[in-house]
Amino acid sequence: MNMKKGLLVMAYGTPYTEADIEPYYTHIRHGRKPSEEALQDLKDRYKAIGGISPLAGTTERQAEALVNALNRATGEDYKLYIGLKHIAPFIEDAVEQMAKDGVTEAVTIVLAPHYSNFSVGSYNKRAAEIAESHGIKMKHVNDFYKQDKFIEFWTEEINKTVSNIPAEAIDDTVLIVSAHSLPEKIKAMGDPYPEQLEETAKLIEARTNVEHVATGWQSEGNTPDPWLGPDVQDLTRTLHAQHNYQHFIYAPVGFVCEHLEVLYDNDYECKVVCDALHVNYYRPNMPETHPLFIGAMVDEILSVINS
Repeated sequence: MNMKKGLLVMAYGTPYTEADIEPYYTHIRHGRKPSEEALQDLKDRYKAIGGISPLAGTTERQAEALVNALNRATGEDYKLYIGLKHIAPFIEDAVEQMAKDGVTEAVTIVLAPHYSNFSVGSYNKRAAEIAESHGIKMKHVNDFYKQDKFIEFWTEEINKTVSNIPAEAIDDTVLIVSAHSLPEKIKAMGDPYPEQLEETAKLIEARTNVEHVATGWQSEGNTPDPWLGPDVQDLTRTLHAQHNYQHFIYAPVGFVCEHLEVLYDNDYECKVVCDALHVNYYRPNMPETHPLFIGAMVDEILSVINS
């Protein structure tokens, strides 16, 4: 019997238009509407990066590139499905469509290189529950940050950035490797997320031409609970005060493309701090659909399929 196979690519999702911002934000807040002030703050952030995030279109391009590369690597005909966490098409919608299409086997991947029970784990759980109800056999990629091609991508981009800095200024240069912050309570739960970012930084440090590397967190949510730190803006001030670094390279390796958290939280907020300190701000290119990045995800999918 010819088994129909599916590739479910999952991502956070983003508003498609300004009218989507309130329902999107409400979904993130588990059905609680944001205050007018909080809503306006988010709208202002989108305006600051040009109106609406490019994330939706990029997610589609990444997913298309991924399924094409997977099919070339396997000789199979995986059908692509996209499932989003906070906006349609939701993860559940994608798996329901799989069932309607007669898919019997599927593999999933989240467009995020590191694993946390709060992030990738929650995506996988949502997909698995619906898949089980339809009898779809499903395997999941948990992370791909250790894949050689992933580290190679970031090494290449960081070294390109370093090449713009005078050789005699390398000792005055620091690389800040960051990911999206999560509530600090995950540490007490033994969540692997913080250690995975530290490991990513070490793998990159071993290959790049940068002598000083630090790790930080960014884009924390607006909740009463403490989040993982230090925040990249605070870290920038601290590193400058302690070491007088003059060149700051920001590598937000926990993200996979240009979107609000990079275009605003790095290119605006971190640059504001750098400008105030009279130091130089740099940010390498994001993975987007770069062949090394797509290849890293394919390599991890293959290892999961064959396990």
